[in-house]
Amino acid sequence: MTPEQIIATLKTLVDEGKVLTDPADLDNYGKDWTKIYPPKPLAIVFPKTTEQVQALVTFANEADVALVPSGGRTGLSAGAVAANGEVVVAFDYMNQIVDFNASDRTVRCQAGVITEQLQTFAEDNGLYYPVDFASAGSSQLGGNLSTNAGGIKVIRYGMSRDWVAGLTVVTGKGDVLELNKDLEKNNTGYDLRHLFIGAEGTLGFITEATMKLTRKPDNLTVLVLGLNDLTNTMDVLQTFQNRIDLTAYEFFSHQAMQHVLAHGQVQAPFETEAPYYALLEFEAVSDQVMDDAMGLFEQCVENGWVLDGVISQSETQAKNLWMLREGISESIAPRTPYKNDISVVVSKVPEFLTEIDQVVTEHYPDFEIIWFGHIGDGNLHLNILKPEDLPKEEFFEKCQQVNKWVFEIVERYQGSVSAEHGVGMTKKPYLQYTRSETEIAYLRAIKQVFDPKGVMNPGKVFDL
Repeated sequence: MTPEQIIATLKTLVDEGKVLTDPADLDNYGKDWTKIYPPKPLAIVFPKTTEQVQALVTFANEADVALVPSGGRTGLSAGAVAANGEVVVAFDYMNQIVDFNASDRTVRCQAGVITEQLQTFAEDNGLYYPVDFASAGSSQLGGNLSTNAGGIKVIRYGMSRDWVAGLTVVTGKGDVLELNKDLEKNNTGYDLRHLFIGAEGTLGFITEATMKLTRKPDNLTVLVLGLNDLTNTMDVLQTFQNRIDLTAYEFFSHQAMQHVLAHGQVQAPFETEAPYYALLEFEAVSDQVMDDAMGLFEQCVENGWVLDGVISQSETQAKNLWMLREGISESIAPRTPYKNDISVVVSKVPEFLTEIDQVVTEHYPDFEIIWFGHIGDGNLHLNILKPEDLPKEEFFEKCQQVNKWVFEIVERYQGSVSAEHGVGMTKKPYLQYTRSETEIAYLRAIKQVFDPKGVMNPGKVFDL
């Protein structure tokens, strides 16, 4: 079929006006936050129902048309980039919350529901959806599940997959599967939910999900500590976890905080400067919990792990303290940062980070390194800022060498080259640093079962 014939057929499969081919739309919907690969989609199509998605996939198989899913396009691995004439399937109009069960504490959502929309719905019904991250205002549930998004609360609440009671998916063959039927207990063979969660749309498209909700946390309190040394992050974590259930445990370097402060939206938490900072969040449900927290803080100071600290006295102060961590990405964005999202077992974080820091600094002493991340679950965000006098092309070329050094260290520590954002295209060349060749062969075999013609997000995760 010619491109014109394909577009004409697409228009018969969705509602009127829901196929776009304007260059500005192709550019907008054909990329994510990576901006590495120029978007070149054939068309953007907006289904409104599972049946329309099924019709699109069926047509894709018949006409040998590649499909790329598009949610909030906040990914950092180019998993939602259409760079080779694909048809982008955007879920923006599949944004309805279709059912709520207060007794089961579950909510049925279409794939285009915004994360913050789900969080607000839960709050309006006296409940809580705990998966949270900086892009919650624009990321969509289908994309979150397709990358198994984590965020800032994983230490307490786990990853996105831990909150899925059921899924509706359209496979690469065009079959509609209702997975798990929202059951809490269902031990009847393979749980196919967990193949589609984290698969980045390569096996099929998630069209609806039943999400679990929980009780709203009570009196969340934030403690920011200035640490004497990076290894003290583990000392503090172990000390607090032995007595208090933390809802978050984040860290950031002094350099990272300096960029946030220079941005002008928040003040320093205290006068004392420290090389690293830890942010702890917990439920202060009683005076006893607060007394325990203060006692643990004093113990950390006495042991020489902590130089100074501050604890929130109000919800406003807690939000301001969170800004020290959540404002980092925005504050460094003008410096064209090279980003890497990696993870290791929590206990290995200090030595792992130190080794990467030393390798990068040794080879590129003029590179400014910004560290932050979800240290409580072993997830680190490595950011390297482009020197102002270095051309962008040369900077990214040098960063490709950095990738090789970083991922060799990741492999040695048996970590992951992608903790949160999936593999997509940017991490595809490095998949073997985390997955064995035998594992990748099984992944390819699974892909063949669900998408034998290879129409679902081709070129992502691995090549066939």
